[in-house]
Amino acid sequence: MKGGYTYILTNYRRTVLYVGVTSDLRRRLREHREQLHPGSFTARYQCFYLVYFEQVPGIVAAIQREKQLKEWPRQRKLELIRTVNPHLYFYHPHTLLLSDTRNPLCSRGVCCR
Repeated sequence: MKGGYTYILTNYRRTVLYVGVTSDLRRRLREHREQLHPGSFTARYQCFYLVYFEQVPGIVAAIQREKQLKEWPRQRKLELIRTVNPHLYFYHPHTLLLSDTRNPLCSRGVCCR
């Protein structure tokens, strides 16, 4: 069974949050950065910066979690993000340790600001 990821992106000023889902987090982050879909929400609002992700056992569970998070108000999403990333640092996609379910990379100094 292939795993899935639910993730939250933001823009440079951290004023917009985007919740997404994928089976390949690095690939999906690259697609967002390269703006393969110019009219998409992430392209319009320049949400390219990863601030949170969860790995779940399968893509169906990831989709369910995405739907749940999308219903949450912004403040609740921020509270979730801050449980592992208190300063909303940007995770660098090349340094992600994707075997961790909720990865507090910043506490290990493996993210960028």
